[in-house]
Amino acid sequence: MEATILEARGLSKRFGHITAVDDISLEIGRGEILAIVGDNGAGKTTLVKMIAGAVRPDSGEVFVEGGAVRMRSPLDARRAGVEMLYQDLALLPNLDVTTNLFLGRERVLSGPLGLLGFIDRRRMRRETKNHLADLRINIPRLWGTPVASLSGGQRQSVAIAKAMVWASKLVIMDEPTAALGVAQSRAVLELVKRVRGRGTSVVIISHILPHVLDIADRIVVLRHGKKVAEAAARDLSQDRLIQLIVGAGAAA
Repeated sequence: MEATILEARGLSKRFGHITAVDDISLEIGRGEILAIVGDNGAGKTTLVKMIAGAVRPDSGEVFVEGGAVRMRSPLDARRAGVEMLYQDLALLPNLDVTTNLFLGRERVLSGPLGLLGFIDRRRMRRETKNHLADLRINIPRLWGTPVASLSGGQRQSVAIAKAMVWASKLVIMDEPTAALGVAQSRAVLELVKRVRGRGTSVVIISHILPHVLDIADRIVVLRHGKKVAEAAARDLSQDRLIQLIVGAGAAA
């Protein structure tokens, strides 16, 4: 594995009497795609939300490039170079691609107008066009058209691009191909590979095991809030992954 970009040590989270995540540790290498798989309720989303600052752990620590980081909110994670793509995409459907991409991070004009908070829309449009071209995302209208009018695959690509533009170290993706067709899923998976090709690490949660085996470098299996297996993707088959997920057979 390449140099570790992020390490989680002993993360745990309880909701009342339910232990969602129980003392899980993992490392993510620089430029690596790490997949986290498990059945519903295994603790996958809670685990990555703790890494992304959306859920505060009851115990455990997160280290970014060797330094401890307190992930008290998504803002802390963003400052550390970590962005998360949620299942609901977190896009505002009535706004266009450019506005969604820069939401909360708008560019302002230079000079006195900038001090008054006037937005530099021309610069934002130019940067949006360059970012999407760099990721080879083809969307006809980047401004003036609400994202609600885009296809599911295009909206997914915009959400990934938004995370990618602002993530300097790690992008976390929760079910990025859920509810997409075959062609749209393939396009999203190729985009994930391009994100990794730029040197940004990726953590992906998915129930679609062929997708996981196709793009992941390593796979971590969770069951009932615990990490039960971890292996290189090349050493696992779909049947073996299913065994590990449901608990049939000893963990490798």
